[in-house]
Amino acid sequence: METSTSNIATLDAAAIDHLREWVGRSETLEDTLCAAPLRGFSATLDRDDPAPVRGTVLPPLGHWLYFLPHAPQSQIGPDGHPRRGGFLPPVPLPRRMWAGGRLRWDPANPLRVGDEARRVSRIESVTHKQGRTGEMVFVLVKHQVHNAQGLALTEEHDIVYRAAAQPGETPPPPTAAETTAPWRREIVPDDVLLFRYSALTFNGHRIHYDREYVTQVEGYPGLIVHGPLIATLLTDLVRRHAAPGANITRFEFKAVRPTFDLHSFHVNGAPSADGRRVELWAHDHEGWLTMRGFAELG
Repeated sequence: METSTSNIATLDAAAIDHLREWVGRSETLEDTLCAAPLRGFSATLDRDDPAPVRGTVLPPLGHWLYFLPHAPQSQIGPDGHPRRGGFLPPVPLPRRMWAGGRLRWDPANPLRVGDEARRVSRIESVTHKQGRTGEMVFVLVKHQVHNAQGLALTEEHDIVYRAAAQPGETPPPPTAAETTAPWRREIVPDDVLLFRYSALTFNGHRIHYDREYVTQVEGYPGLIVHGPLIATLLTDLVRRHAAPGANITRFEFKAVRPTFDLHSFHVNGAPSADGRRVELWAHDHEGWLTMRGFAELG
């Protein structure tokens, strides 16, 4: 989950039309799927995986370690993010969140260490809405990742931009999560874990590692656990408990509530009777739902 602060600009019809000019824009990035990031990935998830070698299949969401943005230091904003513009529309609302996503893997063509891969990204839609706490802009990005054999992965990425929080604003009521599950793991999100994941994904956003910034500038009680990290921990839970040889072919997730590093949290899974689908969710130390999703196995 990602947020930042800046001056609010009300979006009139002309501004919304301007943002919609980004629909259809595309970007192509190429990368070599090398082994080094996967070694860091396994260590960060506290796994004892064999050392990856050429031909090793990438774990679910391992592709997030590649095709990373590399904005020059001079183009980084005060929150640690690259300054807005470029491929994504320059939405002037200050808070940004990776709200969720939907992914499908081709089980016949997995991404492997050593692949020369290409990611083609396209802005599918830009939607403006007026919510209970102000205006919001939803940007849907579609990524397709190819290797030499063809399309290997399709991902839809939901980004939400929101107005800044107002003094006295009441947050939406939390949702109680089921706190018992067949698969369950407690996660201690210390600042080392958050720093390591930020480093793996080249994410400079200060809310994940700069405690002074996140508490004094952003006004949050602690460091914010990355939404993609929680999603990764959900898929890792499946890897730890699913039957040998069962691979995730589809995964969906939606962020519901921020998670802070002040307390441990839990990732949970409940497989279907046939073992082909797993309901997944995360909850905080108070039992409030923070992320929900599911995985399909093939």
